[in-house]
Amino acid sequence: MSYQPSIEDLRDDLIVTPGDKVDLDDRATEADDLFPDKDDAKRSLKEDAYEIDELQDRLYAEKERGLLVVFQGIDTSGKDGTTKAVFSQTSPLGLRVHAFGKPSANELARDYLWRIHNYVPRKGEVAIFNRSHYEDVLVARVRELAPRDKIEQRYEQIANFEKHLVENDVTVLKIMLHISKETQGERLRERLENPNKRWKFNPGDLDDRKLWDDYQRAYELALERCSTPWAPWYVVPSDSRTRRKAIAARLVRGALEDMDPQIPDPGYRPEQFDFK
Repeated sequence: MSYQPSIEDLRDDLIVTPGDKVDLDDRATEADDLFPDKDDAKRSLKEDAYEIDELQDRLYAEKERGLLVVFQGIDTSGKDGTTKAVFSQTSPLGLRVHAFGKPSANELARDYLWRIHNYVPRKGEVAIFNRSHYEDVLVARVRELAPRDKIEQRYEQIANFEKHLVENDVTVLKIMLHISKETQGERLRERLENPNKRWKFNPGDLDDRKLWDDYQRAYELALERCSTPWAPWYVVPSDSRTRRKAIAARLVRGALEDMDPQIPDPGYRPEQFDFK
């Protein structure tokens, strides 16, 4: 008999409780206790992927609310692979993925949240952010891309932005994919060793790796300041690709189940029409 942790147990284990201090060194990067058996994790992921598809179909038919899933994590933490696995069975209708890279000149000419708001889910949609508005308090902080006083203002602005979304029928699920420095080093090397992955390698990633401690502190601040009752953060142990995908799928399924979308009844019945 396969084992699958409950969604509530996972939430309790992984949530960043609003108002609490965060030390990522105290947060696990392995998830052996959550999914002791990798085969169970694979089965759980498969089951949840099909359920996510069913729930997303209902959300798309209902067209009353949206779900925003934020995947944030340091380089090689698994944002692409998690997105692909969790939504592997989901119809592309009503599903959008956007990866936020370096802002364009047009985006830099506006406030930093302008480009984010353009990609929030429409009613009936699930939108996935691969990186997000949190880059503006992570990379911007570490690389000093904005004055420190401006960055300090952004935590409250981001929390209020997410509250605005929630109050306007967008559920916000935020997942940090948490890996160890050792695992990141192994995965960066893998990219060079595998011909099919070399295109992903960027020498600049090694420059960021030298700033590991600075990035960890920047993440801790973002988690502390922006984990709120309306949009809490979940820190998912991600050294194991298999377990990471299974845990993320459980959290996404839980968010959709909480929304409980309902397929509308337009009132039409077969006897009202002539099909001859």
